[in-house]
Amino acid sequence: MNDMKIKSISWLLSIVMLMPFFVKAQETKSDSSYQFTLVKQLPYTPVKNQFRSGTCWSFSAISFIESELLRLGKGEYDLSEMFCVRDAYEKKAEKYLRMGGTINFGGGGEFHDVLHTLKNKGLMPEEAYPGLNYGEKNHVHGELDAVTKAYMDALIKNPNKKISTAWMDGFKGILDAYLGPLPENFVYQGKQYTSKSFAESLGLDPDDYVCLSSFTHHPFYQPFILEVADNWAWGEMYNVTLDEMMEIIDYALDKGYTVGWASDVSDKGFAYNKGLAVIPETDVAELSGAEKARWEKLTEKERNSQMYNFDRVVPEKNVTQEMRQRDFDNLQTTDDHGMHIVGYGTDQFGHKYYYVKNSWGADNKFDGFFYASVPFVRLKTINIVVHKNALPKDIRKKLGI
Repeated sequence: MNDMKIKSISWLLSIVMLMPFFVKAQETKSDSSYQFTLVKQLPYTPVKNQFRSGTCWSFSAISFIESELLRLGKGEYDLSEMFCVRDAYEKKAEKYLRMGGTINFGGGGEFHDVLHTLKNKGLMPEEAYPGLNYGEKNHVHGELDAVTKAYMDALIKNPNKKISTAWMDGFKGILDAYLGPLPENFVYQGKQYTSKSFAESLGLDPDDYVCLSSFTHHPFYQPFILEVADNWAWGEMYNVTLDEMMEIIDYALDKGYTVGWASDVSDKGFAYNKGLAVIPETDVAELSGAEKARWEKLTEKERNSQMYNFDRVVPEKNVTQEMRQRDFDNLQTTDDHGMHIVGYGTDQFGHKYYYVKNSWGADNKFDGFFYASVPFVRLKTINIVVHKNALPKDIRKKLGI
């Protein structure tokens, strides 16, 4: 056997041995189901569970603060969400009474509510104030919300023709019964603190954090009050263009800052159990006549399974500033849920997705996290919160921060 034949046989054997790898590579490339690669992941604390309470705003803001402490090298903390929830209940009760019951009263809130608590009341660790004083292991606020609302509505009726000086003590009594009395002092890791001294020990300045959004019914680069029901405190946020809002998110993550994120999760493109949030390019209104006729004959369950089964990567809409404003004005984008962006990744086709930490426990496909596409974030973001140093210099200059 000459050298040429030996080389030919060796080459053929090499090809045969490599065939399984070629086939596997082809299968991976042709597989169109969602496959994610995490590109950047910033430090975060374990996923928690708000369970049956409307307190996502506190869970997401506290998660954000806990990540800030990690970023600053202060170690891992488990902070109390219910301390902030209780403070907000008291403040919104006072405003609800002053407004004669004409504003929203319930468990909801915004990121800035936690920042206000940090600034004015401090913070507590979870072990000092778990807020579970009513025979439950998890947060179940249906009864608490109903009782506090009924109490406030009774005051609004003003049966004595004058509000007594006891009303706030009575309201705090309800909160004491359900969430537990607030400790004046507590011991944490061998040291005694008040809520204020504990917050001071963390070294966080609430004025270092800014809330932002992007809507055209207010001037850009000025603070404004976003008209959503859970903004009971009428807290202000800065208005930037849609492209700038996305630039801020990307810049923050690349510089090592996480992002508090409030969004609409009622859209059918939000599939938390599958760990995914997207804005499919095709919706029912864009189907052909024959397709739409077949679609309308399906049950809602069948429609969801056929159109939004997410068994393959779908093209997504090109979301513009005008589209975003239209959906907000038409109440198709609503203020549903607060979450925490802690990184980003890509699918197998190179599309970018934000890596989002949720507060519904760790029992979904990605252990309490999900991937939100760029179009979803562009369209469905209500507002964000970031450290002011996470703002690109040119945008920060425009805002005068």
